[in-house]
Amino acid sequence: MGQTDLSPPIGRDGGWADAEPPCGNAAHAELPVRPYDLLTLAVGRAIAATWSLLGLRNAAGMLRHYLAGTGTPRRVDAEALLALPVVREAVDAQLARWRAEALERGCGRAPAAYPADSGWRDVFIGRRASRDWWLALRCVEFRLTGTVRVDGSGGLAVDYRFAVHKAYNFDRGGSELGVPFTPFARLHETGLARQFAVTGEAFGHA
Repeated sequence: MGQTDLSPPIGRDGGWADAEPPCGNAAHAELPVRPYDLLTLAVGRAIAATWSLLGLRNAAGMLRHYLAGTGTPRRVDAEALLALPVVREAVDAQLARWRAEALERGCGRAPAAYPADSGWRDVFIGRRASRDWWLALRCVEFRLTGTVRVDGSGGLAVDYRFAVHKAYNFDRGGSELGVPFTPFARLHETGLARQFAVTGEAFGHA
Protein backbone atom coordinates (compact mmCIF):
# COMPACT_ATOMS: atom_id res chain seq x y z
CA MET A 1 0.00 0.00 0.00
CA GLY A 2 1.35 3.45 -0.92
CA GLN A 3 2.05 6.35 1.35
CA THR A 4 1.04 10.01 1.08
CA ASP A 5 3.88 12.45 0.52
CA LEU A 6 3.65 15.24 3.12
CA SER A 7 6.21 17.58 1.55
CA PRO A 8 5.03 20.78 -0.24
CA PRO A 9 2.65 20.18 -3.17
CA ILE A 10 4.22 19.59 -6.55
CA GLY A 11 3.65 21.95 -9.46
CA ARG A 12 3.22 25.13 -7.41
CA ASP A 13 6.30 27.02 -8.59
CA GLY A 14 5.28 29.99 -10.75
CA GLY A 15 1.65 30.06 -9.63
CA TRP A 16 0.03 32.81 -7.54
CA ALA A 17 -1.23 32.18 -4.03
CA ASP A 18 -4.35 34.29 -4.54
CA ALA A 19 -6.62 35.09 -7.45
CA GLU A 20 -6.26 38.55 -8.96
CA PRO A 21 -8.33 41.24 -7.19
CA PRO A 22 -10.53 43.70 -9.11
CA CYS A 23 -8.79 46.54 -10.93
CA GLY A 24 -8.06 49.87 -9.29
CA ASN A 25 -11.07 51.82 -10.54
CA ALA A 26 -12.95 54.17 -8.22
CA ALA A 27 -15.09 52.48 -5.58
CA HIS A 28 -18.69 51.53 -6.25
CA ALA A 29 -21.03 54.55 -6.38
CA GLU A 30 -18.16 56.91 -5.52
CA LEU A 31 -18.74 59.24 -8.49
CA PRO A 32 -21.84 61.27 -9.35
CA VAL A 33 -24.05 60.11 -12.22
CA ARG A 34 -23.80 62.22 -15.37
CA PRO A 35 -26.25 62.20 -18.30
CA TYR A 36 -23.78 60.35 -20.52
CA ASP A 37 -23.58 57.59 -17.90
CA LEU A 38 -27.28 56.92 -18.45
CA LEU A 39 -26.62 56.79 -22.18
CA THR A 40 -23.80 54.29 -21.62
CA LEU A 41 -26.14 52.17 -19.51
CA ALA A 42 -28.71 52.12 -22.34
CA VAL A 43 -26.01 51.23 -24.86
CA GLY A 44 -24.80 48.41 -22.61
CA ARG A 45 -28.29 46.95 -22.38
CA ALA A 46 -28.65 47.13 -26.16
CA ILE A 47 -25.32 45.35 -26.60
CA ALA A 48 -26.36 42.57 -24.21
CA ALA A 49 -29.65 42.12 -26.10
CA THR A 50 -27.79 41.98 -29.43
CA TRP A 51 -25.34 39.39 -28.12
CA SER A 52 -28.25 37.30 -26.90
CA LEU A 53 -29.90 37.41 -30.34
CA LEU A 54 -26.60 36.33 -31.88
CA GLY A 55 -26.44 33.29 -29.59
CA LEU A 56 -23.57 34.68 -27.49
CA ARG A 57 -25.17 33.40 -24.31
CA ASN A 58 -22.23 33.71 -21.93
CA ALA A 59 -21.24 37.18 -23.13
CA ALA A 60 -24.81 38.46 -22.83
CA GLY A 61 -25.26 36.93 -19.38
CA MET A 62 -22.07 38.47 -18.01
CA LEU A 63 -22.85 41.95 -19.27
CA ARG A 64 -26.43 41.77 -18.01
CA HIS A 65 -25.21 40.67 -14.59
CA TYR A 66 -22.82 43.62 -14.48
CA LEU A 67 -25.56 46.05 -15.47
CA ALA A 68 -27.98 44.55 -12.91
CA GLY A 69 -25.70 46.00 -10.25
CA THR A 70 -26.04 43.30 -7.59
CA GLY A 71 -22.33 42.52 -7.40
CA THR A 72 -23.07 38.90 -6.49
CA PRO A 73 -20.69 36.23 -7.80
CA ARG A 74 -21.71 34.48 -11.02
CA ARG A 75 -20.91 30.85 -11.71
CA VAL A 76 -19.88 29.66 -15.14
CA ASP A 77 -19.85 26.26 -16.76
CA ALA A 78 -16.25 25.31 -15.98
CA GLU A 79 -16.52 22.10 -18.01
CA ALA A 80 -17.40 24.15 -21.10
CA LEU A 81 -14.39 26.37 -20.45
CA LEU A 82 -12.19 23.32 -19.96
CA ALA A 83 -13.34 22.01 -23.34
CA LEU A 84 -11.90 25.04 -25.15
CA PRO A 85 -8.62 23.93 -26.81
CA VAL A 86 -6.69 26.95 -25.51
CA VAL A 87 -7.76 26.24 -21.92
CA ARG A 88 -7.33 22.49 -22.28
CA GLU A 89 -3.79 23.02 -23.55
CA ALA A 90 -2.89 25.17 -20.53
CA VAL A 91 -4.37 22.61 -18.13
CA ASP A 92 -2.68 19.67 -19.84
CA ALA A 93 0.66 21.45 -19.57
CA GLN A 94 0.20 21.66 -15.80
CA LEU A 95 -0.86 18.01 -15.55
CA ALA A 96 2.22 16.97 -17.54
CA ARG A 97 4.35 18.94 -15.11
CA TRP A 98 2.69 17.19 -12.17
CA ARG A 99 3.46 13.76 -13.69
CA ALA A 100 7.10 14.64 -14.34
CA GLU A 101 7.62 16.00 -10.83
CA ALA A 102 5.88 13.03 -9.23
CA LEU A 103 8.10 10.58 -11.11
CA GLU A 104 11.20 12.56 -10.17
CA ARG A 105 10.23 12.79 -6.52
CA GLY A 106 9.22 9.15 -6.30
CA CYS A 107 12.18 7.66 -8.16
CA GLY A 108 13.21 4.42 -6.50
CA ARG A 109 10.51 4.63 -3.85
CA ALA A 110 7.46 2.58 -3.03
CA PRO A 111 4.04 3.53 -4.50
CA ALA A 112 2.96 6.94 -3.23
CA ALA A 113 0.42 9.73 -3.57
CA TYR A 114 1.58 13.31 -4.07
CA PRO A 115 -0.59 16.39 -3.42
CA ALA A 116 -0.40 18.84 -6.31
CA ASP A 117 -1.29 22.50 -6.70
CA SER A 118 -0.67 24.70 -9.74
CA GLY A 119 -1.38 27.96 -7.93
CA TRP A 120 -3.43 30.53 -9.83
CA ARG A 121 -2.47 31.00 -13.46
CA ASP A 122 -4.11 32.85 -16.33
CA VAL A 123 -5.04 31.94 -19.86
CA PHE A 124 -6.13 34.29 -22.62
CA ILE A 125 -9.22 33.37 -24.63
CA GLY A 126 -9.06 35.04 -28.02
CA ARG A 127 -11.74 35.59 -30.63
CA ARG A 128 -10.62 32.59 -32.64
CA ALA A 129 -10.85 30.31 -29.62
CA SER A 130 -14.47 31.30 -28.92
CA ARG A 131 -16.16 34.58 -29.74
CA ASP A 132 -18.67 34.00 -26.94
CA TRP A 133 -16.12 33.34 -24.20
CA TRP A 134 -13.83 36.07 -25.56
CA LEU A 135 -16.59 38.64 -25.12
CA ALA A 136 -17.64 37.13 -21.80
CA LEU A 137 -14.25 36.81 -20.08
CA ARG A 138 -11.35 37.46 -22.46
CA CYS A 139 -8.87 36.26 -19.86
CA VAL A 140 -9.55 33.89 -16.99
CA GLU A 141 -7.53 32.56 -14.07
CA PHE A 142 -7.49 28.88 -13.22
CA ARG A 143 -6.10 26.71 -10.46
CA LEU A 144 -5.60 22.96 -10.42
CA THR A 145 -5.44 21.06 -7.15
CA GLY A 146 -5.38 17.33 -6.79
CA THR A 147 -3.38 14.17 -6.25
CA VAL A 148 -0.88 12.29 -8.40
CA ARG A 149 -0.60 8.58 -7.62
CA VAL A 150 2.43 6.57 -8.67
CA ASP A 151 2.28 2.79 -8.56
CA GLY A 152 5.16 0.35 -8.14
CA SER A 153 5.79 0.13 -11.88
CA GLY A 154 5.87 3.87 -12.46
CA GLY A 155 2.27 4.12 -13.67
CA LEU A 156 0.52 7.42 -12.98
CA ALA A 157 -3.04 8.46 -12.21
CA VAL A 158 -4.13 12.05 -11.58
CA ASP A 159 -7.33 13.30 -9.96
CA TYR A 160 -7.80 17.05 -10.08
CA ARG A 161 -10.14 19.96 -9.44
CA PHE A 162 -10.20 22.75 -12.02
CA ALA A 163 -11.26 26.05 -10.45
CA VAL A 164 -11.76 29.26 -12.41
CA HIS A 165 -11.91 32.87 -11.30
CA LYS A 166 -12.37 36.20 -13.05
CA ALA A 167 -12.85 39.68 -11.63
CA TYR A 168 -15.43 41.00 -14.09
CA ASN A 169 -14.83 44.70 -14.59
CA PHE A 170 -13.80 47.29 -17.13
CA ASP A 171 -10.34 48.79 -16.73
CA ARG A 172 -10.18 52.56 -17.00
CA GLY A 173 -8.04 53.51 -19.98
CA GLY A 174 -8.42 50.11 -21.59
CA SER A 175 -10.10 49.36 -24.91
CA GLU A 176 -10.89 46.54 -27.32
CA LEU A 177 -11.41 46.92 -31.06
CA GLY A 178 -11.42 50.68 -30.59
CA VAL A 179 -14.18 50.61 -27.95
CA PRO A 180 -13.03 52.47 -24.78
CA PHE A 181 -13.70 50.80 -21.43
CA THR A 182 -13.76 53.97 -19.32
CA PRO A 183 -17.47 54.79 -19.92
CA PHE A 184 -18.39 51.24 -18.84
CA ALA A 185 -16.04 51.46 -15.84
CA ARG A 186 -17.94 54.60 -14.79
CA LEU A 187 -21.14 52.57 -14.52
CA HIS A 188 -19.61 50.77 -11.53
CA GLU A 189 -18.07 53.95 -10.16
CA THR A 190 -21.42 55.78 -10.30
CA GLY A 191 -23.46 52.86 -8.91
CA LEU A 192 -25.33 52.14 -12.16
CA ALA A 193 -23.61 48.74 -12.41
CA ARG A 194 -21.32 46.68 -10.20
CA GLN A 195 -18.20 44.58 -10.59
CA PHE A 196 -18.43 40.93 -9.55
CA ALA A 197 -16.46 37.73 -9.29
CA VAL A 198 -16.86 34.93 -11.81
CA THR A 199 -16.31 31.44 -10.38
CA GLY A 200 -16.70 27.82 -11.41
CA GLU A 201 -15.24 24.37 -10.95
CA ALA A 202 -14.96 21.04 -12.70
CA PHE A 203 -13.33 17.73 -11.82
CA GLY A 204 -11.22 15.39 -13.91
CA HIS A 205 -9.11 12.25 -13.99
CA ALA A 206 -6.10 11.73 -16.20
